[in-house]
Amino acid sequence: MDETFPDLGSLTDVELKDVIRQLTEEETEISYTRRILHGKIDILRAELVNRLRKKHDGGEVLITGDDVKQLTDILAHRQPESESQDGPS
Repeated sequence: MDETFPDLGSLTDVELKDVIRQLTEEETEISYTRRILHGKIDILRAELVNRLRKKHDGGEVLITGDDVKQLTDILAHRQPESESQDGPS
């Protein structure tokens, strides 16, 4: 629903029920999209864990907790705090 919030006093009962139905449908669609995004993030994190296990088994240096936080920020489309304050490390 792309219009501004309606004047509730001017709506009939039928119109009010229709607005509720429309907003409920929109919420359901958004919720579904959110669950899909969370699933993708979980898959990416699992891949990162698998790669870290391989690096650990091969004696390579593992990433730090800050690296994981940075990945989470990237996946959430946020700029990591360390880059915004200190520049890239």
